[in-house]
Amino acid sequence: MTNITALIEQANEGSQPALDGLFRELYQDLKRLARSRMSRSEPITLLDPTSLINEAYLHFVSAKRLDLKDRRHFLTYAAKVMRNVVVDFIRVRRAERRGGDQIHVTLNTDLGLAAHDKDDEALGVHEALLELAEADPRMVKVVELRYFAGLTESEVADALGIADRTARRDWEKARLMLAAMLRAP
Repeated sequence: MTNITALIEQANEGSQPALDGLFRELYQDLKRLARSRMSRSEPITLLDPTSLINEAYLHFVSAKRLDLKDRRHFLTYAAKVMRNVVVDFIRVRRAERRGGDQIHVTLNTDLGLAAHDKDDEALGVHEALLELAEADPRMVKVVELRYFAGLTESEVADALGIADRTARRDWEKARLMLAAMLRAP
């Protein structure tokens, strides 16, 4: 049994030192995932890859019980957590930008619309993925790994235990479905 497998088994049982060791052992992989995720959202968030990994770690720690099977399942789950961290960060920032509990005043200005467009795009993709999950959960995993985590089609196939051709078909189908969902009013 490899060190990673042993750490995953112990982390599943609630061992905090094992979870710490798992993050330490897979830090470079997590950094690659975070960099890929942040390269898609750099203009819309103030998070950097290290902050994103730290936030993901806090989500792992707050989970009462993990159900991870292996290294690839851990990284798939981490990619999903990172996506959720970015979406949550955008939502909080939007609430702050709108003044939170302050009185809202409408101004006639176009300033700042470009920044809102990126936020809208990220939230739109997230909401479309939630809708797509009802139709085909595997396609959502393909999108998370390909778009949000920046994995290649063959890496996605390996992570999900499917054929390269299946990953490619799912990616193309998901892209078409998401494009249609994002265009719909």
